[in-house]
Amino acid sequence: MSYAGDLTPQQAWAKLEDGAILVDVRTEGEWAHIGTPDTAPAGGKRNDPLFIQWNLAGGIPNSQFVAQLKQQAAGAEGNELVFLCRSGARSIAAAVAATEAGYTSYNVLEGFEGEPDRDGERTVNGWKNRGLPTQSGKH
Repeated sequence: MSYAGDLTPQQAWAKLEDGAILVDVRTEGEWAHIGTPDTAPAGGKRNDPLFIQWNLAGGIPNSQFVAQLKQQAAGAEGNELVFLCRSGARSIAAAVAATEAGYTSYNVLEGFEGEPDRDGERTVNGWKNRGLPTQSGKH
């Protein structure tokens, strides 16, 4: 594994309580229409998650991802980063890229929305379906 490891949503929350920083790598559309994690109740050193798209609109890779991460995480060197996407796939790639850039990085299994049920609805698991704090759309 080329990053620090995978965490369940509950384990990710515990990391945030210990001072890790959440990085949501979904798209602006996902943040706006589906909602975002609310990390303030975790009470870590940094209450607000970072929002950095792994892919831009249309699925185009964000070539500025690492540069944007370094900019937004400035002053947080030494903190662990916890990466979150919709289902836990893009966040793996982001965790790998961040690890290569020198960060200790984790992936959140199940993502924000989790796996689809047999009807295609994302109600099975994931950050929001496990009852972790969320807020309505950002941006």
